[in-house]
Amino acid sequence: MDGFNEHKVISSNDVLKNTSSEKKPFNYKFKFRGGKFLSFIAVALISSLIGGFVSAFAFLYVVPNTSFFKNTPLYESIASENTSTTQQSTSLPSVSSTSSTTGNLTVAQIAKKVSPAVVCVSVKSITQSNSFFGSGITEQDGMGSGIIINSDGYILTNYHVVQGAETVTVTLSTGKEVPAKVVNYNANQDLAIIKVTEKTTMPAVAELGDSSKVEVGDPVVAIGNPLGKELSGSVTSGIISAKDRQITVGNTTQTFIQTDAAINEGNSGGALVNSQGQVIGVNSAKIGGNGVEGIGFAIPINTVKSKLSNLLKPALTIGIICQNSSEGVYVEGVQESSPAEKAGIQPNDIIQEFDGKNVYTVSQINAIKAKHKSGDVVSVVVLRNGETKTLKLTLEES
Repeated sequence: MDGFNEHKVISSNDVLKNTSSEKKPFNYKFKFRGGKFLSFIAVALISSLIGGFVSAFAFLYVVPNTSFFKNTPLYESIASENTSTTQQSTSLPSVSSTSSTTGNLTVAQIAKKVSPAVVCVSVKSITQSNSFFGSGITEQDGMGSGIIINSDGYILTNYHVVQGAETVTVTLSTGKEVPAKVVNYNANQDLAIIKVTEKTTMPAVAELGDSSKVEVGDPVVAIGNPLGKELSGSVTSGIISAKDRQITVGNTTQTFIQTDAAINEGNSGGALVNSQGQVIGVNSAKIGGNGVEGIGFAIPINTVKSKLSNLLKPALTIGIICQNSSEGVYVEGVQESSPAEKAGIQPNDIIQEFDGKNVYTVSQINAIKAKHKSGDVVSVVVLRNGETKTLKLTLEES
């Protein structure tokens, strides 16, 4: 498995005067009695001060709380300014590695932001081989890319990158290699989630954008690991060539974003990024062949978002390598210590019934399995050497 499919086809003080007069016969004389006059002045000043304090208190503390004042335009204006100030204060964005970016970034800035969140995914898988000397199980190495979507080590990739994987190893942008496991997958959408199983600090977490906002001609950057570890973290740029492109992959027709950014083997599961440094797609396939250049495809990130709630739940495992056949699901191999082995399923068995239902495809088994939970026991009817056998299989989390 090469970790890639090829296909042909985010705002006046009152002055108080106090005089005293004394009436005399034949003429009037004003006489100034200093003591009393000063007393009057003192009383006046004190009264003025007290009155001022009372007035201020009433204006500041009493009047504003009356219903009369609250219905005035002045009150409404003040209240509006206060509300505006509060809203401006609480709407400040928090500092986060995944905070939304405003304005376009250069390709160099995009690479600096997103590359640490793109990993190399290496797998060892088991396949059935046929040769002149007979058939057998062989181990095959594969490699692709992945996108860190959670600080706990959850990584988004393509299903075909980890299909049949016995072991999964993730190489971070720092160069550190850590073991991982397949959490769940959606084969029809070619999506899978893997998780780092060793306590490790993730170098970055990708910001997921909004693929519904892409337009033909928008600049994009593809980040991944074409052709293996030697070229890991490669960055290529291009444009959106088309959106909502219907392409048939195997027996399934999917909707893709088409791009002319260079995508090669090993780029599968890598990030297609917009000019804000947001992931808008998962690089998945290309059209190759003589005379074909710059026709690559990515799964829109909105498609991924709609599947994430299920993909993040641990899948139930059986532990078989199998393929579809006219008689049922042919078992090519059985993983050691797996639920299948414990149940007694053997290589060359043909599974004809699963949980009481006839099955002919792996997809049918997976659909039935998805309705169960870990620990459930299901009956499995197999055809072995011309005879049918009914086995009991206990489902386990992968």
